Amino acid sequence: MSYQVLARKWRPGSFTEMAGQGHVLKTLINALDHQRLHHAYLFTGTRGVGKTTLARILSKCLNCEEGISSTPCNSCASCVEINEGRFIDLIEVDAASRTKVEDTRELLENVQYMPARGRFKVYLIDEVHMLSNHSFNALLKTLEEPPPHVKFLFATTDPHKLPVTILSRCLQLNLKNLTPQIISEHLRYVLTEEKLKFDDSALWQIAGAAAGSMRDALTLTDQAISFCGGDVNSDGVVDMLGIPDQQKIFELLAAMSESNVPGLLELIKKLAEQSPDYLQLLDSLISTFHRIAIAQVLEQGVDNSLGDRQQILDFAGRFTAEDIQLYYQFSLKGREDLQLSTDMRSAMEMLLIRMMVFSPHITKLGTKPTTDPSTDPTTDPTTKASDGVELTQEIEKKKTLASPSNQNRAALETSQQKTEQQAQQTPLTEQTQVQASIQANESTFAKTAQPKSDNVTFENLNVAVATTQSSPSRVSNEPADVQASTQQQSTNAKRVDSENCEDKNSQPSSVDTLMGSEDHKLVDLNHERWLKLVPNFQASGITANILANCEFQSATANSIELLLDQTQSAVYNSEQEVKAAQALGEYFQREVKVVINVGKVTLETSAAMRQRLKQEKQRKIVEDFEQDENVQGLVTHFSGSIVRDSIVAINK
Repeated sequence: MSYQVLARKWRPGSFTEMAGQGHVLKTLINALDHQRLHHAYLFTGTRGVGKTTLARILSKCLNCEEGISSTPCNSCASCVEINEGRFIDLIEVDAASRTKVEDTRELLENVQYMPARGRFKVYLIDEVHMLSNHSFNALLKTLEEPPPHVKFLFATTDPHKLPVTILSRCLQLNLKNLTPQIISEHLRYVLTEEKLKFDDSALWQIAGAAAGSMRDALTLTDQAISFCGGDVNSDGVVDMLGIPDQQKIFELLAAMSESNVPGLLELIKKLAEQSPDYLQLLDSLISTFHRIAIAQVLEQGVDNSLGDRQQILDFAGRFTAEDIQLYYQFSLKGREDLQLSTDMRSAMEMLLIRMMVFSPHITKLGTKPTTDPSTDPTTDPTTKASDGVELTQEIEKKKTLASPSNQNRAALETSQQKTEQQAQQTPLTEQTQVQASIQANESTFAKTAQPKSDNVTFENLNVAVATTQSSPSRVSNEPADVQASTQQQSTNAKRVDSENCEDKNSQPSSVDTLMGSEDHKLVDLNHERWLKLVPNFQASGITANILANCEFQSATANSIELLLDQTQSAVYNSEQEVKAAQALGEYFQREVKVVINVGKVTLETSAAMRQRLKQEKQRKIVEDFEQDENVQGLVTHFSGSIVRDSIVAINK
């Protein structure tokens, strides 16, 4: 006995055996049970979703000897003959091979005659969109008013090619692509009945490769049974399909979440040994990024289409929303680079490295990717909580480096380097003099620049610098450009010192001005000052957008409470409070706690004010343009008209 493929052996014989398509089954079952039958049905959908199968089941329901119902007996002569494809009153036509109008006329010549055995004469025309326009015209009149004993069942994969006159005469039923979950469950049932061993992960891989077609899934299952030697296992299916294992995708994502660039390149090296299809690998990454983004926005929106819902939810917590959006955009653009590259592995490595380098949480404060997740500050939750403190420490460090004493130390080091270079080009006796000069300079600097106590003010530092720079032995041994620089610093220091001596209370130091100004007092903040401060915060991306759309509510010495416009709530998450605290902490030079609530704002936000000012500026530009004498002359003498939307300001 010849072998019968699974797609034919397990073709459904009743509505209850159908996998999926519940919306179509409900329509047909109700129509049959209530005897409300249409004379023409059109089944549409992609390949392998059950169009012809449903048409044959409907034929059995109409001609079953036990009566018209949604549950044919499958045992009477009519049902058996329809199952075996030899029922005389079921005329199946392949429209792809019979496209001429003569074929259609020959078909319709027998419409007027009563069925030979069944209750109805059923015309099942497959791929009906392949008929010619003349064939459709010949079919119109009969299709609109057929004899009561005739039913037309059409099936097509492209309903858009059918004339609207045909569509309006048919009851159209659209079959959907089957989800991987429905396909995998049906394959599990088939293989269990066939008494074959299988892996669930292998069935998910086949279901994904079938792309919504049950027939394709059963065909791939037949191929997998042969490839794996009677069983269906995951490794064999991956090798057969040539697609990357989903577990490999998760390993790549794990390395990316840990900023482990060496580990990422090692994984690509291992994948390259299997000669993978890099385009399919990238498509799998894009699909996974999409599902992670959905999980971050709506956890309930993640389906279990590949049996990995929990893993997707885990990765949604390990990546930020900005990272996923960036990775998704890079992947789409990198697909073009992958197709143009002569070495697809190198292009894939460059794409993944580009994702890591431009990742916001890696480039923050110049942080580089690390190989050990335990030492990576981006993966440590305690580090995220203390980002505001680290930013403040970073600012203090920069201020210290910018102080006059450190500037003098930098000038001294530069002078020593230049002096050593000159010494290499001078005789030995001159080098001895230069070395003595360097030692003298170091001794002078140590005596004059060393603070006597921890409470060192800018005034004391300026005096020390001026004293040091005025030393004859120091200046005489330095190059000319360094002497000029130190003399200028000495002059500036004396001028600042004299101004401070005249009125110390009226002109505070730069640090006092920064910390004591009105804009840097959290307690004194109100909404008007908040609008002025927002453009000065060192924030970017989503964080800057959130701050610009916030309304000031209240503030204490070390905390501030804001109200975010509810129209911007889609881009907000709890991590934005941490980033906002970093930006405000850097500006106010202290650790600031930020609390952001979401609701309807009543006052104008910074973003709204910026938009309003932009509109007012544009309105003023348009008014000035319309009042121009030359423009008015053109409008008057040449019947011209002004297109307001085309008037824009040109930045000179």
